[in-house]
Amino acid sequence: MATVEGGEYLDRPMVTPEFLENRRYQVELADTAGSTHTLVCLPTGLGKTTVSLLVTAQRLHAVGGTSLMLAPTKPLVQQHAEFYREALTVPDDEIVVFTGEVSPDNRAALWDDARIVIATPQVVENDLVGNRISLSNVTHCTFDECHRATGDYAYNYIAERYHADADDPLVTGMSASPGDDEEAILEVCENLGLSEVAVMTEDDADVADYTHDTSVEWKRIELPEVVVEIRDAINEVVADRLEQLKELGVTNKSSPDLSEREIQGMQAELRQLMDNDQSEGYQGMSLLAEIRKLRTAVTYIETQSVESLRRYFERLKEAARSSGASKADQRLVSEPKIREAIRKAREYDDLHPKFRRTRMLLAETLGIENGERVIVFTESRDTAETLVDFLSDHFETEKFVGQSDTDGSEGMTQTQQQETLDRFRAGEFEVLVSTSVAEEGLDVPEVDLVLFYEPVPTAIRAIQRKGRTGRQAEGRVVVLLAEDTRDEAYFWKARNDQKRMQQELQNLKSVAGDLEAELDQTGLDEYEGVENDSAGSDAGGSSGTGGGEAAAGSNAAAPAETGSDGQAGLDAFAGETDPDGSADVDATSDDGAEREGTVATADGDEEVVEIVADQRELDATIARDLSTREGIETRLETLAVGDYVLSDRVVVERKTVSDFLDTLTGGDRSMFEQVGDATRHYARPVVVIEGGDLYGARNVHRKAIQGALSSLSVDFGASVLQTADEDETADLLETIAQREQEDADREVSVHGEKQSRTLPEQQEYVVAAIGEVGPVTARSLLAHFGSVEAVMTADEAALQAVDGVGSVTAERIREVVGSDYRGE
Repeated sequence: MATVEGGEYLDRPMVTPEFLENRRYQVELADTAGSTHTLVCLPTGLGKTTVSLLVTAQRLHAVGGTSLMLAPTKPLVQQHAEFYREALTVPDDEIVVFTGEVSPDNRAALWDDARIVIATPQVVENDLVGNRISLSNVTHCTFDECHRATGDYAYNYIAERYHADADDPLVTGMSASPGDDEEAILEVCENLGLSEVAVMTEDDADVADYTHDTSVEWKRIELPEVVVEIRDAINEVVADRLEQLKELGVTNKSSPDLSEREIQGMQAELRQLMDNDQSEGYQGMSLLAEIRKLRTAVTYIETQSVESLRRYFERLKEAARSSGASKADQRLVSEPKIREAIRKAREYDDLHPKFRRTRMLLAETLGIENGERVIVFTESRDTAETLVDFLSDHFETEKFVGQSDTDGSEGMTQTQQQETLDRFRAGEFEVLVSTSVAEEGLDVPEVDLVLFYEPVPTAIRAIQRKGRTGRQAEGRVVVLLAEDTRDEAYFWKARNDQKRMQQELQNLKSVAGDLEAELDQTGLDEYEGVENDSAGSDAGGSSGTGGGEAAAGSNAAAPAETGSDGQAGLDAFAGETDPDGSADVDATSDDGAEREGTVATADGDEEVVEIVADQRELDATIARDLSTREGIETRLETLAVGDYVLSDRVVVERKTVSDFLDTLTGGDRSMFEQVGDATRHYARPVVVIEGGDLYGARNVHRKAIQGALSSLSVDFGASVLQTADEDETADLLETIAQREQEDADREVSVHGEKQSRTLPEQQEYVVAAIGEVGPVTARSLLAHFGSVEAVMTADEAALQAVDGVGSVTAERIREVVGSDYRGE
């Protein structure tokens, strides 16, 4: 084995020779992660990515298939891709990057030929819901910065799909800080399907050889008198608004030193007043909006800079001048005390004492101590840009911010971010001023000083930032803290959280076996090949439509029988019948020919039902839920009409109860315009109203609600159905789609799309529209007669000679084609 200073190189299949240093702790972690679904916990800067890469190399060599690595930001994805291309012998073009900048069609094509895909989770989530890619051949999936796998983050959905779809899955989760306590760590493990925890800390002998002390210094800074006066003037207005809220009976608080929990408590009480249509609720909510804006202003003046405050108030003034400006904005900019605070801020010829302290620390590090690089972190983009301007007079300084544009500030593209990091590594400038985008895992080079412009309120982010120094030599971290400000609270929270997390990681290491046993008890066996039976549940649920159960919610598997009152059983809804009671051959072909919508095919394989969802519906969980169900295939498009397309004649417009009521109280008629468009493009438009108590949710008169429902049904011809929540909406969509595509033999057809149809598609569209023939029968008719004109002129006997056309359909075609037009 070749040697490197301090040790040896790794010699493993698919790993570039003499590239990776042989670190025992990395090899041990990789061996553990290579045998089971594992959470890998390793301090920042000690090579978590190398651990994942070693597992990937082992899996691709031994099992084959494709490897998928997920990272939360685009710069991090690019960084991983560069490292993998250098460290593995896999051809560069087989290591592909998936971000939003790569078109969906290109991603689908690249996926099939790739051996390693490195991607942001949102892109993979969209491609899975849109059925553009399959995880069946993925043999290793890595979730980088896996502490994000909480709530509704895309990691959770991808993990569920991966365990369900992959033929031979293996998951590795990686984080330096998986959670603040054991409960949070358990949640991450459960969401990703991890059954083992592998922890290395800086106290481990193998790791200690590669770590260095990173001292943390807290520099306390006293605010100048003018800054205190500006802050106190703003706080006087906060106190005044609190007095008004006290008169409304929603708080007893009078001090401007509010916690977020107290604000949320007031907001909940005000919402109750609004729900009862009490004017005090709306008045109080507007006052609370002012308080939130003022608290932001106080944060700027206390902890950021006077310049940041000036920019913030300028944005408020612009917002107050705009059409539709909120009363809160208008009151704030006209408030005398706020106008006085703005005047003082304009006259103040300094920024903030933190700026001078920052310059002194940089001069000490880069000048006296002959340092090479410094990173300055700040929470505010305003502050980042002001710091760059301020420091550039003395040091070569550049900013590093996210991609989104904000008021008065342009973001950085992915290319700009990468070029900036490359030049920083190359020593082309000395100081990088960054917002939080560079915190998580980004391989910023070793620096001599990491400067926190303000304390970080969570332990996770503090650890991420601290990891930017102390990798190759003793490093230094300095945190600036403005005395008697919000910085103080963040200081104590960060310190306490970080101590607790360090202790938790130590505990986690010592009780890893117990934790794994607890994970086993939480039902992780569902990820180990247990069949997903969500699609097999009764899709009917309890979808109420005001007066009772929705017919679509009935159990379609009920036995065929006639009720005691002589009426047909529920199976009668399975397909259309002729007047004589026999099934129309349009729905059930009498020659046993294969139909495109049937469940069972000749070889016994089950065919799928397709549901097209609008891209904008991904804010809800419905499309993701449907995509995990057996027998359902989802597709994403930017729909011109509706939210979900279930067949060539059924489109669904989904509205929450809140959205629906907004159209009645806010004068917004867009819902009726949307349903009108749906009616023009589809024969069976459906409006789904989702949520609880439609009539009691707001103080909207019952007759107004009933009038809107009546208009949708009578004026627009839409079916109006109500569901309790997103799960029930998904059940209803599945039931309707199955009935349309399996029982009624219809296909999905997206109308209203901008792209033009081919000539055959236009001919099929015209014939399919006759008496709602449908696309399958339309193709049969055109194949038999040869042209649209021949279909139109054929008599009933000739029409019935076509496979799939019965007497009812033939009669309907002739009636539509041959009857006189009697329009109004």
